[in-house]
Order: sequence, then structure tokens, then C-alpha cells
Amino acid sequence: MSHLPYLADRIEVFDAADLMTKFGDDAGFEAAARADHSRDVGNHVHFCRWRQIERLIVLLSVNRAVGTVH
Repeated sequence: MSHLPYLADRIEVFDAADLMTKFGDDAGFEAAARADHSRDVGNHVHFCRWRQIERLIVLLSVNRAVGTVH
């Protein structure tokens, strides 16, 4: 996967898990919507944060190992 998420802190993992619990398969779309809203109101920090959470949700949804496996 070429776009691995950058996680600034563990709260982002909790937010991703919360979205996955609340929205199921649509969790990534919800994170994208939140990122778009943040961009629209000019909050670039939250835009980037929600985009990374969206990437994390996609990564967690893959049913195989991603990256190097030892």
C-alpha cells in the first residue's frame, strides 16, 4: 500500500475504531466527509487528520498483511 497513514497519536486510532463501530463499511466515507468539511471551513490541520484516519480505516479493512512480513 503506497499511502500508509501517519498517526500523530493514539487518539486517531481510537477515532478510526469508533467510526468503524458506528458506520461499519461506510466508516471511510464518514472520515472523508469530515475531512472535506474541515477543508471547506479552512481547517487544514483537521483536514489532514481526518484524511489520515480515512487511510487507517482502509488499511484496517484489508484482510491481508500489508508491508513486510517477518
